[in-house]
Order: sequence, then C-alpha cells, then structure tokens
Amino acid sequence: MSGILDRILEAKRARLDRGEYAAASGDSNRRADGHRFVASLREPGVRIIAEIKHRSPSAGEILPGAEGKIETFALAYRRGHAAAISVVTEEDHFGGKPEWLPRAKRISGLPVLMKDFVISPDQVDFAVSLGADAILLIAGALSSRELAALARKARDRGLATVIEGHDAGEIGRAAEAKPDVLGVNARDLTDFATDLSRLEELVGTVPVGPVRLAESGIRSAADVARLRDAGYEAFLVGEVLLRHEDPEQALRDLR
Repeated sequence: MSGILDRILEAKRARLDRGEYAAASGDSNRRADGHRFVASLREPGVRIIAEIKHRSPSAGEILPGAEGKIETFALAYRRGHAAAISVVTEEDHFGGKPEWLPRAKRISGLPVLMKDFVISPDQVDFAVSLGADAILLIAGALSSRELAALARKARDRGLATVIEGHDAGEIGRAAEAKPDVLGVNARDLTDFATDLSRLEELVGTVPVGPVRLAESGIRSAADVARLRDAGYEAFLVGEVLLRHEDPEQALRDLR
C-alpha cells in the first residue's frame, strides 16, 4: 500500500478506536435500499454517479466552503439527471463529514453512496444509520477475507456494494466478493495520478454480472464516450463538476 493510503487507514483506525462510528440506537433493524441504487445504474443511457467532495490528497481543495454547498450541489445533480450521488465522508484527508450524506439525500431524493475507507463492520452499520444506499469497499485496503466479510455484512443490511480495484489482481479479489458494482479506478494509489488508458486495459478483467463502473479522471463527454465504448456502464465523476460554475449544466454536458 502507498504511504498515503497507510496514513488514511491509520487515521480511520484511530477514529474507530474512539467509537466515532457507532450507529444511532434503534437503527439495528433498519435496512438500506441498495436495490434502488443498482437499478438506477442499470437504466438506459449514460449513468453518472456525481460526487460531492471537499478536497483530496492529490488535488488539494476542490470545493471551497463545502459545508454550505451540500444542498446546492445535490439539487444540481438531481436536476442534471445524475443516477446517484457519491458523498465522500472521510474526514482527515478528504475533509468530508458523515452528516453531509443525509443532507444530500434529503434534498435530492437520489440514491446515495457513502464513499469512505470502510474497514470495520461498525462503519457498515453507521452507513445504514446515515441513510446510505451503497458503500464503497476498496480491495487495496482490505484482505480477501475482510473484503468478503464486509460485503456480506453490507448485503445483510440491504446496502449495495461498490467494490473498487486498481489492477487486475484487485479486480479479481473484488469479483470474488460478489459486488453489485465493480469499480475500476484510474487513480494509482501509489502517487494518486490518473490515466484513463488503465481503465481501457482493465475492463476485460471485470466479469459479467456486476455493473462496470469507471472511476476517476473523467472530465468530458468524450471521456465518457471512450469508456462506454470500452465496456463501462456507469461513471463516477467529481472534480470537473465540483469546479464548474454551473454543475447542473456540466453534468448535462457529460451525459
């Protein structure tokens, strides 16, 4: 694992040790609506998961004043016909906040993915308590046993699973966990650089079954068309929307 990923996971374990991801009492029987998330990604047309993210280790600050813009962007994504919204909730390196997720879902009515570094069953329960419809699991951050256990836990709680890989080996391990969505990330976790040709090279390693999701580095309709031709069915886009003065129009342009 890269030094950046190591630091992110270390900070996540410290928050877990402090009990920060305890689900609210009374949520133990609540079930998420993962089926709605997956169904939205399988509808005809260009299906985009539009992201809300404050900053990243590679790009620095992306959305200044994110705290006051959650509803604005979530509503723009609804009006721009996003298939779903991804909310980056990781606090220490991406500047996210868990409470942004229910705010985005409430105003938009769209299915929402909790995008974080999930390494504990407590975080799965926490995602359900926030109202998430899906969670991200990163193959590069988990052993095969951990990945399978967390995916099973998510399914038990009704969450859709988006399992992400960065190379053929990770994609193979992700597939073994039977994800609803298998994401291939163009970002190299060793240096956080993106390369869309990686997505084209790796699409053939994604098995039939899960939704094939292209992640990172998508900036234009031409990129979407290129990756759709390669075999991807859905696309996760963040930075180009977050930096645009009219995110609704930017999303329409991508579609």
